[in-house]
Amino acid sequence: MHKLTIRRLPIYVCVGLFLGLWLFVSLVPFYLSVITSLKSNRDWGLNSVFAFPERLMFENYLRVIGDGILINFRNSLIVVSIALAALLVISLCAAYPLSRLRFKLNRPIFLFIVASMAIPMHVTLIPIYLLTLRMGIFDTFWALILPYIAFNIPITVFILTNFMKSIPREIEEAAEIDGCSKMRVFVNIITPLSSAGVVTVAIFNAVAMWNEFSFALVLMQTRSLLTLPLAVWNYRAQYHMDVPLIFVVVIFSVVPMIIAYAIGQDKLVKGMIAGAIKG
Repeated sequence: MHKLTIRRLPIYVCVGLFLGLWLFVSLVPFYLSVITSLKSNRDWGLNSVFAFPERLMFENYLRVIGDGILINFRNSLIVVSIALAALLVISLCAAYPLSRLRFKLNRPIFLFIVASMAIPMHVTLIPIYLLTLRMGIFDTFWALILPYIAFNIPITVFILTNFMKSIPREIEEAAEIDGCSKMRVFVNIITPLSSAGVVTVAIFNAVAMWNEFSFALVLMQTRSLLTLPLAVWNYRAQYHMDVPLIFVVVIFSVVPMIIAYAIGQDKLVKGMIAGAIKG
């Protein structure tokens, strides 16, 4: 064995143990969620939370589907899709001039955007509630879509601006020499080259919007319009909760995000690294 490899062996062992521990810690909550969703309420109350179900209650999933979980899933999908699409378009259009163009207000605008990231989202809950009432959009999808867009613009613009700054200016200059306008450079060159950053912010914001609870709880009332996080409330009472069914809802909420992470994993890592280095 090579001497350098022997010297690094303890490091490899420590890293392997750390990664194994991290994997265990990450998988335990998912394991508990799955086995709990397959238990009866009696089984969950009498046995250990780590105990395997006495009988696999697949009917829990059928019951939750029958109660309208797919409607809640559809509502979340509509809200997140519209909000995310609008957010990415607005943020890309803002990040391009901030990263590639030179003008007097460039730095102040960018600093203002960064500073706005410090505003806690839920501090504005009551003002937004009153605003949606006056605008006539309370208890509609737009009551969630518009705040989701507004509050995620700062972090999205910040990440995309830093990512676009890492793109060599020579590429843009060569395109302009060939006769490309600024708009064509933005659409055909800068945006495709920023795909890793776009995927990063898309997944980051999609997870936040998908799991958002407080605004959805305050701004939505009609049961047929409730998003997926609010479906948990269908299985609680004053003195009782149907815990296995709640975990079925959790599984429905978690699986789409796991799939999204699996699909965009490579570009997500590249985007985060690029943003960290440039930021």
